[in-house]
Amino acid sequence: MDIIIWIAVAIASASLGSFLTSIMIRRSAESKSNVIIKEANDKAEVIKKEKMLQAKENFLQLKSEHEQEMNERSNQIQKNELRLKQRETQLNQRQDELQKKQREIQTLKSNIDLQTESLNKKESEINKFMKQQYETLERISGMSASEAKNQLIESLKDDAKIDAQAMIKDIIDEAKLTANNEARKIVVESIQRTAVEHAIENTVSVFNIENDEIKGRIIGREGRNIRALESLTGVEIIIDDSPDAIILSGFDPVRREIARLSLHKLVTDGRIHPARIEEVVAKTTKQVEQEILETGKRTAIDLGIHGMHAELLRLIGKMKYRSSYGQNLLAHSIEVARLCATMAAELGLNPKKAKRAGLLHDIGKVADTESDLPHALAGMKIAEKFKEKPEVCNAIGSHHEEEEMTSLFAPIVQVCDAISGARPGARREVVEAYIQRLNKLEDLALTYPGVVKTYAIQAGRELRVIVGADKVTDVEASQISYDLSKKIQDEMTYPGQIKITVIRETRAIAFAK
Repeated sequence: MDIIIWIAVAIASASLGSFLTSIMIRRSAESKSNVIIKEANDKAEVIKKEKMLQAKENFLQLKSEHEQEMNERSNQIQKNELRLKQRETQLNQRQDELQKKQREIQTLKSNIDLQTESLNKKESEINKFMKQQYETLERISGMSASEAKNQLIESLKDDAKIDAQAMIKDIIDEAKLTANNEARKIVVESIQRTAVEHAIENTVSVFNIENDEIKGRIIGREGRNIRALESLTGVEIIIDDSPDAIILSGFDPVRREIARLSLHKLVTDGRIHPARIEEVVAKTTKQVEQEILETGKRTAIDLGIHGMHAELLRLIGKMKYRSSYGQNLLAHSIEVARLCATMAAELGLNPKKAKRAGLLHDIGKVADTESDLPHALAGMKIAEKFKEKPEVCNAIGSHHEEEEMTSLFAPIVQVCDAISGARPGARREVVEAYIQRLNKLEDLALTYPGVVKTYAIQAGRELRVIVGADKVTDVEASQISYDLSKKIQDEMTYPGQIKITVIRETRAIAFAK
């Protein structure tokens, strides 16, 4: 029984201990949670205070910025008010000034009205007085005012016509003199500034050989070599009794040059037969065509001409083998181009365009196909085909007046072409005719009394006449110069112009022994 009681007590004490233990654990947990809650409350309080302080600072900052902005707006408003007040003051001042000026204008207007009224009164009095005077004059002269006016007008009209005619004559004479002087100046300066050699190479049409044995080799068996050469080059080869020379005859100078070079290569090589002739002619043709193109390009580069079509450059190169009246066509075209550039610059025109027209002006003479048109018009068609400018094409077509001139470049090309052709030594002239012209010049001068000697110099471009100082006075010498120039102009035909210089001098000679 005791054991049972003890056991029951032990079990009750164990249950009580566990109960107490659980109570202690619960209290410990409650105390810990209280501590955590307290700490959380403390932290929340701290955060709350910080946030409140931060909000307060932000509020104060916003308030300060707002106050600053309000102050700035207030200052701006004050400035605007001040500016408006100043403008208002200025406007008031201007209004006062305007009112003052209006009063002055009114005063002046009233004064003018008074003066106008006074002038009208005076004018009526003057008109009345003039009317009385007119009546008096008409009564004295026996002529009405309209008749006197008409008579005065007629007399003034006659005087004005005479004065106007004299003035017109003076103006025309002065204009002619000025125009002639300016034209002479431009032409002379263009010629002086363009230096060209007087000796011009002509196209070679004779092939020289060392001996006559080569003629037989060129002819070949039964003439097969010469026939092959003629058919391939298009040139007639004339082998006659001329010593050491073979004549190449053909209208195309390029073909003649190909034939000459081919003959030179064949004779130098020594192998002359139809196959070799065909090979050499083909190589020479290619070489000459390349040389023609290179000559055209080099000419354009030397003259500073750019953007020209390759076909035009090839035709320019062909001019090297063409001559006109003994004057090499390429040298003539280059000279004309330079003269055109100089003259265009003197006249205030585009010198590059003038130079281009001058270089191409005779391009029709070397056209690849025969044409019924004159060379100027044919050249114009070629230039138009290769997109040259209208001014250049017109200058080419009208330099012999076969086309209407539409720009100033056309007469420039025409004049420069004449200058180049008329230059002494430029073109071939028959020797007999040349000598006859010089003799005639001298003989014409010898027909005047007092002339001692005459000399035709500078290829007949100047005639110097020496007169006796004891027979001819200074005035008579001047008259001889004038009369001789008129006589030469009427009786002779010559290129360009001839300068007549009459020299009168007195020489005193003594010998010291």
